[in-house]
Amino acid sequence: MATAIETAVKEREHLLVQAGTGTGKSLAYLTPALLVDGPVVVSTATLALQHQLIERDLPRLADAVEPVLGRRPTFAVLKGRHHYLCVAKLEHADEEAPTDTLFDDGPAQKTQWLGEAGRLGKQILRIQDWAEKTETGDRDELDPGVDETAWRQVSMPSRDCPGVARCPYGNECFAEASRVRAREADIVVTNHSLLAVDMLAERNIVPPHKLLIVDEAHELADRVSSAAQAELTPDAVERAAKRSRTLLPQDIAESLAEAADSLTVGLADLPAGRLTTGLPPLLHQAVLLIDTATRRGLETIGDIKADDPDPVRKQQAKATLDDISTTAQRLLEESEFDVAWVEKSDLGNGRRAVVVAPLSVAGTLANNLYDERTVVATSATLTLGGRFDTVARALGLPAASPNPVPAARGMTPDAPAVAGDGWTSLDVGSPFDYPKQGILYVASHLPRPAASGLPDPAGEELLKLVDALGGRTLGLFSSRKAATQAAELVRSRTDLPVLLQGEETLPILVRKFKEQKESCLFGVMSLWQGVDVPGDSCQLVVIDRLPFPRPDEPLAAARAAAVDATGGSGFSAVSVPIAAIRLAQGVGRLIRSTGDKGVVAVLDSRLETARGYGAFLRRSLPPFWYTTRQEVAIGALQRLAKS
Repeated sequence: MATAIETAVKEREHLLVQAGTGTGKSLAYLTPALLVDGPVVVSTATLALQHQLIERDLPRLADAVEPVLGRRPTFAVLKGRHHYLCVAKLEHADEEAPTDTLFDDGPAQKTQWLGEAGRLGKQILRIQDWAEKTETGDRDELDPGVDETAWRQVSMPSRDCPGVARCPYGNECFAEASRVRAREADIVVTNHSLLAVDMLAERNIVPPHKLLIVDEAHELADRVSSAAQAELTPDAVERAAKRSRTLLPQDIAESLAEAADSLTVGLADLPAGRLTTGLPPLLHQAVLLIDTATRRGLETIGDIKADDPDPVRKQQAKATLDDISTTAQRLLEESEFDVAWVEKSDLGNGRRAVVVAPLSVAGTLANNLYDERTVVATSATLTLGGRFDTVARALGLPAASPNPVPAARGMTPDAPAVAGDGWTSLDVGSPFDYPKQGILYVASHLPRPAASGLPDPAGEELLKLVDALGGRTLGLFSSRKAATQAAELVRSRTDLPVLLQGEETLPILVRKFKEQKESCLFGVMSLWQGVDVPGDSCQLVVIDRLPFPRPDEPLAAARAAAVDATGGSGFSAVSVPIAAIRLAQGVGRLIRSTGDKGVVAVLDSRLETARGYGAFLRRSLPPFWYTTRQEVAIGALQRLAKS
């Protein structure tokens, strides 16, 4: 992998590398990165990997290569502006707290304010004390931390920042200092969300660089979609009216408040889901009123000047109005390249929104990701159905054609290498002996899953498997309802301790799962990627059903419909690849080291019986020993329980 990256940089050719758990992937891309002239940017999807690179991998690598290079390589982390303390906001934190929480954050905050005010004030005081000591202003260094309400009072989103030149505290800005450190470092570690914003903002955040390494690359397209997504809510329009009321004439401020009320009415009777025939009349009228009011407000506020008495507050008001205006215009345009839908919270807080997002980001990635730099995209799950083609298309790369790439010495590629115009691919294999370390058991005798939740036959199958091993089970479920039903079933029929996602924070649940050998941990999608438990605490991974996107997932449904409209199969082109990536991530929770052994049990018979996509999904998984015989899986688990 290291050699292939070195070659890609020299030949200025983009590279896709599949590298499974345990291959030393981060070392393989960091080492050749040190030979590149100028900063190298590494983007990750998760905070866990970002922390691993900064706290463990890069310091050890710098120590190791210093004698060879004759100098110690430098590295820096680059986060979004809101991760850093804002001195300008801190100066006004005490006076802003009531405005930004009691009046501006919706019903939930209003009911909590009187009881929470004392605690919030104490957190602000602790931040002020920390501000006098910190050198970076990075929120992650504040220990113990503070909640989101408190941090909002002292941090500044990028859109609200007036810029260093217009800010009275520009020379003390922690966020700007972090960008200076990034420009001077050999390796800059950032995240997919900031990388996406950087692309959409014409590349003016991340420092110029020749090599970009995208780790956990299977997540990138979704992060770009999220960055390009926007929404309108009545609360947001009300906040904009209040934030700008001192800058606007009374009639414009009132028109903003009326537009918020109109949006509430427009969303009131609409069901959650995709808007396939444009904005309904009442919603269209509300969005039009919002667009008119925000445009008038922006014209009145005008440009921010160097001699403005409070440029920070003025920029905040202007940025908020501009965001709402842009989103309103985008919704009114009803572009065929956008998808719009109505969201309604199921948490009982009454939140309603109209959302708009791009139908596809492949074009955005093709136009903004690859110019003027070499891109290495890597992940443990880059091949679907045994090939790189599907992920390559999602990342905006041109169509592939066969073009074998030699594997590194001693490694046997598991997927055929392919290449397109200006890119190539490599699968470095795995250090794990999957057929000997694990079994993939598909319960093909179970009926095809239908209703939501955990069907009774699947519940009985789960009990048999868990009982055979005596716990040590990670249950990955397609819905919170199914996870809860599974937890209640195992608790009622066994004496095994069951940890259920949502009952405690995820880090605490994972720690308990590691420490209590006989425990079970059940949860939903965040567990499919966020759990790393090597050893005998996790020897059974149970997946209740194939993780296809739900029919009410607006973006997936719209993308599938677009493929259907051109004569293709939206299910095959959209839903199956999504399920393949999710399934591979979930299955990958089992074998985390060369000493791990266990069983993955899929309680969805379609993985065996479905023609076409069943085999495709199996080819997307590690090459476990495969069986559909219950007695084989039960026997293996019983032997593990005795070992």
